[in-house]
Amino acid sequence: MEMCGLDSDGKEFKSSDEMWRQEFGEQGDDDQHKNKNEWYRKGVGYWEGVEASVDGVLGGYGHVNEPDIKASEDFLKSIISERLGTNRKLAALDCGSGIGRVTKNLLLRYFNEVDLEEPVSHFLEAARESLSPENGTVSDDRKAVNFYCVPLQEFTPEAGRYDVIWVQWCIGQLADDDFVSFFKRAKVGLKPNGVFVLKENIAKSGFVLDKEDKSVTRSDLYFKELFKRCGLHIYKSKDQKGFPAELFPVKIYALTTDMPKRVHGTRSKTRPNQPGLIK
Repeated sequence: MEMCGLDSDGKEFKSSDEMWRQEFGEQGDDDQHKNKNEWYRKGVGYWEGVEASVDGVLGGYGHVNEPDIKASEDFLKSIISERLGTNRKLAALDCGSGIGRVTKNLLLRYFNEVDLEEPVSHFLEAARESLSPENGTVSDDRKAVNFYCVPLQEFTPEAGRYDVIWVQWCIGQLADDDFVSFFKRAKVGLKPNGVFVLKENIAKSGFVLDKEDKSVTRSDLYFKELFKRCGLHIYKSKDQKGFPAELFPVKIYALTTDMPKRVHGTRSKTRPNQPGLIK
């Protein structure tokens, strides 16, 4: 992708392809597959050294939990109202679930069943304990069901199970090709009218590679190029408000496999029967 960026050491790249070549080697190199596996291993290894707490999974910014959940809830409610309805049982998948923060504070308030995917074992065990019936956070009609300790790049959701697949603060761990292949595989997990929700840090332009935790912060344009490659359409999007200024901006996208219909009652910017201007 012809998009310039830099890494956390300040090294500049003319394109994301150049950056990926630095990380993994040239396409077809004998060591490319090994280098990519090592990249993922180091990424998980970074998080294995992080405390299984809200402050830990939020990088020392535990106080952003409340505005994060509030903005996500407003966004989710509009999706449920417009596409899913409330007259049937709903199921969600929480990808990169960490300690179950989003499942506990948001998803279980709107979905009857939630499954969690997380490659860091001590995070997932903390989620399992926090979301157990003994801790009073679940009920017979709203519960966490399955806990998958699998890396996202290797995970395939159960076919036709989910109304929403929620992907927050984890897709930056995936290389572009695995980003695309994950969403292509994950489409089978959606029910009719199902939606992916992607919530992520946004670079002002291009990308920023974090050399320590092996993650890439992509720009809005970068994401849109990848969505195209995935065959996904932006149903709606929203900027997160209320976070500290020193953090990356955060954006939330609702993505669908079908082309969003034009809202009933809206008009085209071009008047009927009016010729286009010659430029």
